[in-house]
Amino acid sequence: MFFHPMDILIFAALGLAMWAQSKVKGNFEKWSKVQASAGMSGAQVARRILDKEGLHDVKLERSNKGTLSDHYDPSKKVVRLSDPVYNGNSISSLSVAAHEVGHAIQDATNYSMLVVRHKVFPVANFGSQLAPILLIGGFILDMFNLITVGIVLFSLAVLFQLVTLPVEYNASSRAKDKLVELGMISNNEVRGVSKVLNAAALTYVASTLMAVLQLIKFILIAKSRR
Repeated sequence: MFFHPMDILIFAALGLAMWAQSKVKGNFEKWSKVQASAGMSGAQVARRILDKEGLHDVKLERSNKGTLSDHYDPSKKVVRLSDPVYNGNSISSLSVAAHEVGHAIQDATNYSMLVVRHKVFPVANFGSQLAPILLIGGFILDMFNLITVGIVLFSLAVLFQLVTLPVEYNASSRAKDKLVELGMISNNEVRGVSKVLNAAALTYVASTLMAVLQLIKFILIAKSRR
């Protein structure tokens, strides 16, 4: 029940996820040692982009959850930056700050995939919590209907991750465009920005791949139980 040939691919995806996470930390640390030519802090960059986009109502705050805890809170219209990003003036700091502002711009412009993600989140969150219980119970009790419900709920969680991919890549694309457009990075600094943002995006690719493979595994097992 617990081992399946798909587990080989799942373990490979897990390895990719771990490698991607190490790339995120490695690239952030590497480019955090390279000061951006503009001499601006992450907070200054974030505020300038927000103001240029007319998002004066979006607040900027420090995150109290440590390094790489940067995020945009759509419910409160707040961009929260960790201390290294908020105060830092490195390529890493500017990249992360601009990326989070990218999410604020998506929110303000009703970017379609972000709208979908917001709508899917409540059911996906519910599904991710309940699906494992139903799947384990269904497989142990050999109840196909229970397994089916578990798979449907898990599918919603996978859908959320799939939708998250274009949202993250789009935010990174917006970040690079704004940094260049507003002259906050030079042409030879674009490479560093890309390295930081692409490494972060890879973690989403790896986790999504792992979730999709798990879903396929559950479906195959369910079919064999019919």
